[in-house]
Amino acid sequence: MFSNKKKKQKEDEKLKEQKLSEKENINEETETLENSDNEELNNEMNEAENLEQEEEILDQKKDEEIKKLEQQLVEEKEKFLRKVAEFENYKRRTEIETMNLLKYAAEGFILNIIPVFDDLNRSLNHIETTPNVESLKQGLNMVRDKFQKTLDEQGIKKIESKGKEFDVNLHEALMQQPSGDVEPDTVLDEVEPGYMYKDKVIKHAKVIVSTSLPEAEATENNVENDDKE
Repeated sequence: MFSNKKKKQKEDEKLKEQKLSEKENINEETETLENSDNEELNNEMNEAENLEQEEEILDQKKDEEIKKLEQQLVEEKEKFLRKVAEFENYKRRTEIETMNLLKYAAEGFILNIIPVFDDLNRSLNHIETTPNVESLKQGLNMVRDKFQKTLDEQGIKKIESKGKEFDVNLHEALMQQPSGDVEPDTVLDEVEPGYMYKDKVIKHAKVIVSTSLPEAEATENNVENDDKE
């Protein structure tokens, strides 16, 4: 009986040891799991921190890029405003130059005719004191020739009208006159001369234009012409 008791006691102790060992194994496994979970948690936390740092770096880069673009925008705007101001100054300067050009366009021509005007005044001043009319006439002819030369140099030409066919682009008909000596619509006489400036008519010649003779007069003229022959 004592032997059985002892045997049972050993079995109980052995069972205790087994339970204790199992408990230790469970604790070790629990600790291992906890360590593993902690490691995963730490890794996740580290990854989250890394992501946050990367996001901060990206945000910083974005801010720097935005500031850079804003600065470029300011610089480009300033350049644009400078160009606008330069263009406005150029436009104003060109307008002033154009106005002056139009305002003083005849300056060269005036400088050319002033000497002619002075010569004419000198000739007129000598009318009272010059007994030689022929000399005065020559002087006035010289003034006229000098003025004609000035007009020629400026491209101003007189329109030759007498004996020419009437041209509405060159002539202004003041009256019509029957004539059997020339064809109808021929310029018989020039009342006022016309002028061209280069290729432009600046003054139409005022002329008298021929028309056909009445039938009776035409027949009479033909008879007279036959008698003369």
